[in-house]
Amino acid sequence: MSANGQTHERLRRSTSGYPAAALGIVLILLVPWSVVMLGLAGGLWGIALRVLLLLAGLAMLAGLYMLQPNEAAILTLFGQYTGTDRSEGLRWANPFLRKRKLSLRARNLNSPTLKVNDKRGNPVEISTVVVWRVRDTARAVFDVDDFELYVSVQAEAALRHLASQYAYDDGEDLAAGELTLRSGLEAVTMSLREELQARFADAGVEVIDAKLSHLAYAPEIAQVMLRRQQAEAIVSARQKIVHGAVSMVEAALKGLAERGIVSLDDERKAAMVSNLLVVLCGDRDAQPVINTGTLYG
Repeated sequence: MSANGQTHERLRRSTSGYPAAALGIVLILLVPWSVVMLGLAGGLWGIALRVLLLLAGLAMLAGLYMLQPNEAAILTLFGQYTGTDRSEGLRWANPFLRKRKLSLRARNLNSPTLKVNDKRGNPVEISTVVVWRVRDTARAVFDVDDFELYVSVQAEAALRHLASQYAYDDGEDLAAGELTLRSGLEAVTMSLREELQARFADAGVEVIDAKLSHLAYAPEIAQVMLRRQQAEAIVSARQKIVHGAVSMVEAALKGLAERGIVSLDDERKAAMVSNLLVVLCGDRDAQPVINTGTLYG
């Protein structure tokens, strides 16, 4: 145990369990063999020897345990941590040691959808999928009460904190280039992983991957935000249309002047520009009008 009260994993090599299993079986089989072959020879000493053989055989078998790949055994002796065995197969250790098995495989945490407020205060729904595994078995078992519950609670806390640091999407109140939950997904994901790793470190847990699995406005403001996004899209589209129309009118006037097709004074140019802009910028088909008079009527 370190000075700050945290326990760190210590590797402990156990012995192969096959010789121990064979020896234990032999010791137990010697008891009935001696009874059959020697009877009650030896008196009390013979009985005591047979009892010792039986206890020794049972002790050898009691020290056996099996470990699968990506599985570890936490070894404690009368409440004192003695080490962690990460060996695979049939193993043997002191029968008085308590052997608590712990999976080292990758696990998935699919957090429930949370309703939180983003940086602007808008309610959003957000959830994440975290892939994690135990890295330090001693800290996972001895430094927290239930490391699986710890991971679940800390993941929710990290997700709530993350959502409050970013706005859901771009807006006029944000600085240029500022990241949002939608536009800066890669950077947001990296920030989420770093915060999760910092929170999980106390439980000896390693974050393998973490990604947002759901992101949306809360239902009560979803329709309002959708109309705002539609309005912004319409304004942006209109700006492009007007810019293109002005460029086309400018090119038309320049072409007429260079080719000498028609000579237009300022008033006729204004009328022509007005008509072209109506045709180019209108969202309906233009209706042709035959002018039988003159502009100056």
